[in-house]
Amino acid sequence: MLYFDHAATTPLSPAARAAMTPYLEQEFGNPSGLYELGRRAQRAIDDARHRIARALGAEDREILFTSGGTESINTAMLGISTAMRRAGIGRHVIVSAIEHHAGLHAAQTLEELGFDVTYVGCDREGFVDAAEVLESVRPDTVLVSVMLANNEVGTLQPVAAIAEGLRELQQRTGHRVFLHSDAVQAAGWLRLDVRELGIDALSLSAHKFGGPKGTGILFLRRATPFRPLLVGGGQEMQKRAGTENVAGIVGAAAALEEAVQEIPQHSPRVRQLRELLRAELQRRIPSASFNGGPGDRSLPNILNVSFPGIESESLVMALDARGLCVSSGSACSNSTWEPSHVLLAMGVPIRLAVGAIRFSLGPNTSPEEVVEAARLTAEEVSRLQERAKPAHLPAVR
Repeated sequence: MLYFDHAATTPLSPAARAAMTPYLEQEFGNPSGLYELGRRAQRAIDDARHRIARALGAEDREILFTSGGTESINTAMLGISTAMRRAGIGRHVIVSAIEHHAGLHAAQTLEELGFDVTYVGCDREGFVDAAEVLESVRPDTVLVSVMLANNEVGTLQPVAAIAEGLRELQQRTGHRVFLHSDAVQAAGWLRLDVRELGIDALSLSAHKFGGPKGTGILFLRRATPFRPLLVGGGQEMQKRAGTENVAGIVGAAAALEEAVQEIPQHSPRVRQLRELLRAELQRRIPSASFNGGPGDRSLPNILNVSFPGIESESLVMALDARGLCVSSGSACSNSTWEPSHVLLAMGVPIRLAVGAIRFSLGPNTSPEEVVEAARLTAEEVSRLQERAKPAHLPAVR
């Protein structure tokens, strides 16, 4: 199997597996238990929280654990916005039009709850303009949510510049607008420091960087107004009710530490492999077009390509039959296939948007795998394009 869908999920790292094993077996205690077995589980969570906070430049009490990236994004956007409205401060939210569906659907939910939402577009390379975001701020704006790195085309967004603009706005006017960023795809490829970014909330998902599925991380800056999404018990400092996934949490901490340590080694190497893949596809399929910005302004592992005359769903299935795993966009949208909202927002013609696939490489991808992936793709694209041609009709006599 040639696996080129690391942006969808990654293999569980050996470090994460080793960390999780005791909590899947003998250390099964409930962290809320007052007996020693429960206290050991709580200490494991506290240790994981400290290690993750250290990796992100945060304080321990600013790290919350959730069931995944989607819950982290929903929790931040709905939690901050509804808290601000309840305080009578405002009801306007700004998001980019190319957010993951977890962010876009959270914004739509806020609209249903009576909020005004401004959707800021992007340019043809997939970059959001920080100035346009800041110009969209109104006196009643309470939250801006812009992803750090796009999950479909890999473009890096000007989150730090937006944060700086919001700070300057607060200094001039006293108007405080909070900033959330979906960094699910960035973890493990970019160094993340929440203080340097200047953000108030950050969402991560463990299975994107070698951790287990079902575990998310939310950085929530101290003193940020917040209303819990899940209520019940007093877990996660009264901010997220529910018995904690201890094994997932300790696995996430081990995976994040390992991924952060390996960024200097893996990112440059994988970026070179992505450019090799681009070159191989260009050579073998001259009609292919590439979606996204230049290499130094995007994640090192994502390459989004459009092939005219075919539908991406058919190509993904054909490549799967050949042992090559790729995606027709974000994994969350594959069950309801439709043209990518990201590509359409970028102005990609629909005839090319429907024929786009995403290759996403991993730390262990080899040059030989890249060349073979390009070869298989070229063969299947040629076959599908030929099959899509109108049948030749005999001349009328």
